[in-house]
Amino acid sequence: MKRLSIKIRLTILYSFFMILVTGAALAVLFSLSSREILASAQARLEHRVQESVEDIRIRNGELRLDSDFYSVTRDVYLSLYDENMYFLYGRIPYGFIGQPEISDGEVRRIREGELEWYVYDMSFNLSDDRTVYVRGITSVTDAEESFSVTVRFALILFPGLALITGIIGYRFTRSTLLPVKRITDTVQRIRADADLSQRIGLDLGRGKNRDEIYNLAETFDGMLGELEEVFRREKQFTSDVSHELRTPVSVILAQCGACLADELLTGEQRSQILLIQRKAKEMSEMISHLLFLSRADQGRQPLNREQVDVSGLTEMVAEEQQMLAEEAGNGVKIVCRIREGITAYVDETFYIRMLINLISNAVYYSGKDCTVTVSLDSDGEWVTGKVADNGIGISKEDLPHIWERFYRADTSRSGSSHSGLGLSMVKWIAQVHGGSVEAESAPGQGSVFTFRLPVKQKNEETEKDENI
Repeated sequence: MKRLSIKIRLTILYSFFMILVTGAALAVLFSLSSREILASAQARLEHRVQESVEDIRIRNGELRLDSDFYSVTRDVYLSLYDENMYFLYGRIPYGFIGQPEISDGEVRRIREGELEWYVYDMSFNLSDDRTVYVRGITSVTDAEESFSVTVRFALILFPGLALITGIIGYRFTRSTLLPVKRITDTVQRIRADADLSQRIGLDLGRGKNRDEIYNLAETFDGMLGELEEVFRREKQFTSDVSHELRTPVSVILAQCGACLADELLTGEQRSQILLIQRKAKEMSEMISHLLFLSRADQGRQPLNREQVDVSGLTEMVAEEQQMLAEEAGNGVKIVCRIREGITAYVDETFYIRMLINLISNAVYYSGKDCTVTVSLDSDGEWVTGKVADNGIGISKEDLPHIWERFYRADTSRSGSSHSGLGLSMVKWIAQVHGGSVEAESAPGQGSVFTFRLPVKQKNEETEKDENI
């Protein structure tokens, strides 16, 4: 199951506790309200019975009742009884069938079938020898029913309240975590573009909006600035050192050539000078690669693209590498599977350099008498090239790092002529053309390097818009 984002988890947590607190509050409120409603019904009943005695009079020896005695006020029905529980006057609510005994001054709860009633009796002395009883009746069922309607209405509204709580919680959480999203987006752009000049750029004004996340963003921007400066100095150092080393290496190569022209050299001296010359050439090639990558990092590596016959170029490079392999005497055979007539919008020099690096790598890491296959095809939009060998292969742990500078999976060959910069150049060339390169390999099963480059030039109008 996919892990939920912090935003969703915080929303769920916020909503859960809000619903829990709201539910508990409503439960307590309903419990208290239920008791209060019943207590209020009892109080109304007692008050109505007590004030009803004012409506009872004796005139000329006859019992007289005001009309208010017959009215149903606050859901209380009044009735008058003599000492023998004989009904004299008043009203009895519909559904109240029983005739409970008189219980003076006591509120009783009586159930009849599915209905419940509060009954309150109070004695009233009309004269010294005559006493009557006033009975008040009110419905408990009606009071509870009105309360249950309120409860049902609240329960109907509760899901809506939970939904509103979730929406508010989500919007609040999203607003709170928006700076975190901007931090994440900035990091992803930096990783994709390898551009340390980008910044999060939150509004870090003074005041109440300056919380921990804003401080984190400010710290992150400061760290990016320091890293950018460190890498700038490193690139400048690499460029300066490479430039400075070119002259002494050129002098070494020139002196080696002059020394080798001397016919008085002994065999041992000549072999030693040849070794110096070979290592100087390797150093010169490494310096050339470093200068190339340094200019690429600084955006000073010009790219001169045009529509080129890449089929012919690929075949030419493969033939040159075959001749070099034959001179080395390792018995490697280069097989071409190139579709004719493929053209692409590329820089011819860079394309040749990319192929040389890929094929020379494949030849170098293949065993004796192995085969390197160079293929090229196109679907009309992309040129797809592959360089495959059946050499020593690359382990799964090393494969993600082969594009890093100076990284070599086969550390036992650290004294070889390969500096570990070739694949870094290949990746830069592919990407600067708007393409890509990837590798598949397994130890003992060889490797396959696949590059993809666009066939056609972008629309000039689109390119102009992008440049603007």
